[in-house]
Amino acid sequence: MAIPVSELQKSNPSNIIELFQLELITAIHGSNTKYYWHNGVSENENLDIVFDSIQYIKMPIDASGFKFTSKQLPRPKLQISNILGTFTTLMLTLPQGLEGAKVTRLRTLERYIDNTNFDPGHFLLEDGIDNVMLQEDDSVIKLEEIENPHGTPDASALFPKEIYYIDRKTIENRQVVEFELSANFDLDGVRLPKRQVLPEDFPGVGSFFS
Repeated sequence: MAIPVSELQKSNPSNIIELFQLELITAIHGSNTKYYWHNGVSENENLDIVFDSIQYIKMPIDASGFKFTSKQLPRPKLQISNILGTFTTLMLTLPQGLEGAKVTRLRTLERYIDNTNFDPGHFLLEDGIDNVMLQEDDSVIKLEEIENPHGTPDASALFPKEIYYIDRKTIENRQVVEFELSANFDLDGVRLPKRQVLPEDFPGVGSFFS
């Protein structure tokens, strides 16, 4: 369901949660790997967020320029922390760089995120063990599950999805990486992997290439 405007007009509306998905394109990057992040704004800023059973990793992100105007489509900019060299490392593994990768911006309200986010032991241990707590003797006890105190989880409760593609990298240093996004796939400088197209690739249309 789309989030109604009346939801934001309440005297004490639920916090807006901003999520980002980055998807590599097989034809460009040789992979369709997906990455999931949130911008660190939540009730507990030290934790990742789970929405629709997908874990979004906390990452300092500054997204701007998404507003539409009557004159042109927006060209948003996405500035992401590169303190740990995360994006530099990723880009070094991609001969074509990240240009052409699909970026989806999702926004929902805190009242609709998964119950898991509010469990006391959430992400306490690795290997997917949730809702647990270590005692002094190193034994593990199961904690009682807690429901979302703000509302009922609903993966369909979203503001309109915003889908863009990385057009170009505008900044890269030890602190941040910044990308300019395009609203369509008509991207400057983005090419499929170099390969000669031959008639046998398209049976029956050989005359087209002669």
